[in-house]
Amino acid sequence: MTRKLESLDLQGVYYVDHVEEMKRTLGFQVDTNPKTSGQEPWPCMKSVHTVVGSNAVTAWPKDTAMLDWELELAVVIGKKVRDVGVDQALDCVAGYTVGNDLPDRAFVARKGVADSSPFKWDWIGQKTFDGACPLGPAITPARFIGDGNNLSLQLWVNGELMQDSNTSRMIFNVAELVSALSHSITLYPGDVILTGTPSGVGKARKQFLKSGDVVRQSIEKIGEFEFRVK
Repeated sequence: MTRKLESLDLQGVYYVDHVEEMKRTLGFQVDTNPKTSGQEPWPCMKSVHTVVGSNAVTAWPKDTAMLDWELELAVVIGKKVRDVGVDQALDCVAGYTVGNDLPDRAFVARKGVADSSPFKWDWIGQKTFDGACPLGPAITPARFIGDGNNLSLQLWVNGELMQDSNTSRMIFNVAELVSALSHSITLYPGDVILTGTPSGVGKARKQFLKSGDVVRQSIEKIGEFEFRVK
């Protein structure tokens, strides 16, 4: 039996430096470390049609002027697993690659819906357009990476460094993320988990991607690749 690849986007904020950035630039009142207060990761599904490879040309979402970037370590599952503990979670990881969870910030708030409504915010639609998940340049086997919790990662837009951080700043580490997701759903070989983005996103800078922009992204021990916005 075959199963099409799905990408699992952890929609909450998963880097300490990103939390501080949101608090500083956007005025959000969020816990610097939600794990210490007992919160669990907040997942969201991304379908296979969002995935494009390195050197791809990503289609421009219709009617937007707020296309952002979110560099993320991508974890590739290697075997079927359900309800795995944190101490065994890394045994399920086949490898790692570089991902970008491109969000269309213009569609975060749904038009015509009151601010007081629980249906105001669309956390799924803003990240599920064609080409919204560039992945590459290849899958690096986990044995060459280890636990993935101390890797430098950088992103450039047209040669200008925008994101520069380390996976050691993740609030939930890779094993904790895999374990938490496995308690909600069965994970299958080929599933991809995007593990959140660090500080330096466009929204905090009040700067967004434009047609023709080239995005280059790199994660230590895995590699780097570029994609262009159509």
